[in-house]
This record gives sequence, structure tokens and C-alpha cells, in this order.
Amino acid sequence: MARLLMILSVILLSAYVTEQVHFLQPEYINKLNEKTSTWKAGENFPPDTPIEYLKGLLGSRREGAAAKRTFKTQDSNYNSLFHIPESFDARKKWKRCKTIGVIRDQGNCGSCWAFSTSGAFSDRLCIATDGEFNELLSAEELTFCCLKCGEGCWGGYPIIAWDYFSTNGLVTGGDYDSKQGCLPYYVPPYLDDDVPEERNHRCVKKCYGNTTIDYKEDHRYTSDAYYLTLDSIQEDVLVYGPVEASFDVYDDFFNYKSGVYVKSEDALYMGGHSVKLIGWGVEDGIPYWLMVNSWDESWGDQGTFKIRRGTNECDIDSWVTGGVPIVSD
Repeated sequence: MARLLMILSVILLSAYVTEQVHFLQPEYINKLNEKTSTWKAGENFPPDTPIEYLKGLLGSRREGAAAKRTFKTQDSNYNSLFHIPESFDARKKWKRCKTIGVIRDQGNCGSCWAFSTSGAFSDRLCIATDGEFNELLSAEELTFCCLKCGEGCWGGYPIIAWDYFSTNGLVTGGDYDSKQGCLPYYVPPYLDDDVPEERNHRCVKKCYGNTTIDYKEDHRYTSDAYYLTLDSIQEDVLVYGPVEASFDVYDDFFNYKSGVYVKSEDALYMGGHSVKLIGWGVEDGIPYWLMVNSWDESWGDQGTFKIRRGTNECDIDSWVTGGVPIVSD
């Protein structure tokens, strides 16, 4: 009996190891490049990266009460737009706002929902103030202080994050160990297998980055929170700046390097992810959204990627959120 249990354990362990690494192996990547025509795959993660770590990066929640919202389709400020350009890049339109192109690292924590929403809020505040405000808002505060948003490193709802901005506000906060802003991100970058999964830590309500900042006075707010329809995404970005977008991630996506991502035929579902949408365009006849990820610059196309637009690829056209920042006089 003991021998049988040992054999079963070895079989299960072998299956587990295979599950961990199969889609990160060079053979898998080579096969991807043979069958994908719109994008190129390459190594973004070491082949022995645990599957738990990869799944742990995916923390966007869309179901339940958070989905029961109205979609913004009209805005009087849209009337100022004469046409929708074929291509657009917010980094080029608003060059003074350096946060738009910043590639961040969420570490071993499923806080993508916090990075995308706080990042879009930062960009929009910079745009609304014509560059007077030009720094990152705190993904740290949002991840660990917004209890209604979800479960911190175990995922959250982007739309409720925008609600949090309108009711609670958000302080400034730069990257890990940066001392920039009131509450810099406290989760270290993922470097190797020795970095454990981040546990939700205490919500701190006192500035520990730049300690000269007053915590209460540092909060910035939005006036609202909303979903966008496919037809209104571009208008909202042109008027207010980048937005948050959530989509379904499949195992092949972890190997994205360049081109316009379209899910390969046999790719397996991994989870929901949240990123920042900063533009769009057409490449080789394929319309795409231009996205900023939060997996460091070593991933993808220097931290960014393109995904097919207008066909609801991986549900990308259906779950886009935003909010309008309040600018004080």
C-alpha cells in the first residue's frame, strides 16, 4: 500500500511539474510562432516559473455586483471631437505626462486591477491639469486599503476601484523602494523562486515615502466611475486620457513579444487580467488596442502589447472602465 501511494505521488508530482512549465518551454514557443501569423512569441519568464506565480498575476474580477452598472455612451465633451484618428498614442499626444508610458511591476501579487486603475487616474489627472500634476498615484493604498474593492493581492474589481477614487480619493505613491509620493508600492519585484507570494499587509494611513506630505491632504478624487461601450472607448480616451481594460488571459499570452495578439487555437484559459489602454491603431490590416502591462519592462514589447480590437478578442472590448478626475481651483 505504501509503495502504491509513493508511485501515485510521483505520478501526481510529474503531472504537476508538467503543468507548471509546459507553455513556457522553447518547444511550445516555437510551435506558437509556427501557427500564429499576427504576433510573435518569445521567452518572458524562465521555463521553470511556477504556474501559481503566473496565475497569481491575474487579479481582475468582473462578475457579480460590480458588473451591474450602466455604460457611459454620451458626454457633452465628446462633441468637441471632429473625428476618430486611425491611430492614437496617448504618450505622444500628452508628452508632458510622463506617467502614461511608465511600465510598473506588480511583483508577486495579483494587484493588476490596482495598477491599471490608479495608473489611468494618474494620467487623467495630469492631462486635466495640463501637466501641473505629474506623478504616480498609489497602487499601494488602493491594493491594501480598499476593502470593498476585493482581496488585495488575490484580486479586485476595477470598477469599484474607480468608486473608491470618487468617495475616498487616492494619495500619491511611486514604485517599490522609490520614496516617491506618500505611499510607494511596498511589494518587491519578483526576482526568483525565493520570493514568496505576497500576503496582504496592513493598510497604512500615514506617508512613509515622502514623509513631508500630509496624508489626508494628498488625496485626489474623481467625480464618477463608469464602464464604456466599444463605441465610446476611443472618444473617452481622446477627451480624458487612458482607461482601464480587463480581459481573459490564456497561457499563450505569457509568451507575447510583438505584433497584434490573437489567442491561438489551443490556448488554455488562465484568469482575468487588468491593464491600461493608452491608444489604438492598425497593423498589417488588423485593428488593435495599445496596452500598458504591469509585469515590468522585460515582458512583451518593453512592457506593452497590442491586442485585436473590435472583435471582442478575449472579451477585451466589453470591460473598460474610467472616471473623470476632479481638478481643484
